[in-house]
Amino acid sequence: MTSTSTANSVWSPLRRPAFRGLWTGSAFYFTGNAMQSMAASWLMVELTGSSFLAALVQTAVFLPMFLLVLPAGVMADTADRGRLMVTALSVQTGIILALALLAMAGWAGPAVLLLFTFAAGCCTALISPAWNTTVADAVPREDMPQAITATSIAWNSARALGPSIAGFIFAWAGGGWVFVASAATVIALIHAVRRWPPSKHAKSKLPPERLFSGTIAALRYARYSRIILAQLLRTVAYAGAGSALWGLLPAIAAQQLKLGATGFGLLMGCLGTGAVAAGLVLGRVRARFGLEKLVAAGCLLFAGAMLAAAFVKVHLVVYVALAIGGAAWMATMATFNTATQSSAPPWVRSRAAALHTVAALGSFALGSAFWGAMSGVVGLPLTLAVAAAAMVGGIFLARSFPLRIGDVHEVTPGAAFEEMLVKDEPRPDDGPVAVEIGYRIRDGEADEFLHAVTLLRDSRKRDGATFWRVYRDLDDRSRYLERFIVDSWGDYLHQRARATVADQSLEARVREFLREGEAVTMQHYIAER
Repeated sequence: MTSTSTANSVWSPLRRPAFRGLWTGSAFYFTGNAMQSMAASWLMVELTGSSFLAALVQTAVFLPMFLLVLPAGVMADTADRGRLMVTALSVQTGIILALALLAMAGWAGPAVLLLFTFAAGCCTALISPAWNTTVADAVPREDMPQAITATSIAWNSARALGPSIAGFIFAWAGGGWVFVASAATVIALIHAVRRWPPSKHAKSKLPPERLFSGTIAALRYARYSRIILAQLLRTVAYAGAGSALWGLLPAIAAQQLKLGATGFGLLMGCLGTGAVAAGLVLGRVRARFGLEKLVAAGCLLFAGAMLAAAFVKVHLVVYVALAIGGAAWMATMATFNTATQSSAPPWVRSRAAALHTVAALGSFALGSAFWGAMSGVVGLPLTLAVAAAAMVGGIFLARSFPLRIGDVHEVTPGAAFEEMLVKDEPRPDDGPVAVEIGYRIRDGEADEFLHAVTLLRDSRKRDGATFWRVYRDLDDRSRYLERFIVDSWGDYLHQRARATVADQSLEARVREFLREGEAVTMQHYIAER
């Protein structure tokens, strides 16, 4: 009983100095980002009084994630993660300080706010995948769910504290000093990354992945990994619907509840406080009820919070509802994030984290703009009611896209692949490459063999194949040919190296159908230009 409780404790990864240091630095950084977002949103409300432009600030914060985080994931999987993070964070410090000076001089109009907020968001997008995998690498696999939960607590604590702190600074000294404080938190994360740098990538004889091909590899992996695809689609549905409350919260504070900057910060604080409370018990709750029940409850509770914000004008009731909604948001999004990162093998883990970010914050950014535009046409209450209905409807995606966390053998790299022995070694960019694998199977087992070999389709395409098919020899009914195509020789070498223990088990199962004394044959063909 004690060991299970410890395993599900959010405090477990914090006992490790490297994780604790990175976590502390990120807590400062998240708080600063929340302060910057709150100040920009409230400045926009003061300058324009437009709920659409206020919601557009959230789009400027998160749209860079949609545009840049996947290429950033490729860089994190292939380049020096420490150098990438320190460079991007240094640039972000300069951007925020420039915005602070403009705000103090009275030159921070709507266009300036959106432009500088977008630029700072680009820097956050560039560090996000590298930072996620750096934190995950700081703990063993069994502590990864708790590490992700602890990180979510830091992020949601920032959502609670950051806007509240920013509200007081804004009311006392103005938005420019909020941006100065935000820049200081970026410097804190730079120090943490330098103090506990990420581990270097293992040296490889394989040709380096390029940015474009690495991005395509990530998209292909997500398309043909049923586990990852389900998690990403569920994340899009949840974040897209839930973005209505987050994006419209400044307008809810000003128009529905007649609150000022401090009151808006308090609303954000209620969401963050509920999220932190949920994080403290999330591991035990998830272990007891499972993924699907937890996500369904999260959808229902957050939908209820949106309805309360839409139709209730009693401040205390709204505060309580938002705290419950924050708990639901944290529990659900942390579950999606944990499932995604825990279900990806090392070669694509940063890109999987990036894809989760694209799914969550990309839909969040686009959703904020959509719900903001809709509120300008039909009003806040009806917009939030429609978003709540969409949130509840997302529960039914479980039928077609069930959630689960990948098993250890599905993410563990398989035995090292054998060196390719071909007479005329192609260059890495040569291709496409056609690979043909021949099997001569025992009589009477064709159906069973076809079922087994078809299971290889997703793993071949997930790891690099653009085409896959099985053929039967018309002159020999016992002979079958598996044929797939990869874009280049370099991509084929990467495909061979990406096989997991589970993939190799599938291949071993297929070989069990071979006739006695027969061996698998393999031929490679290169396309002529």
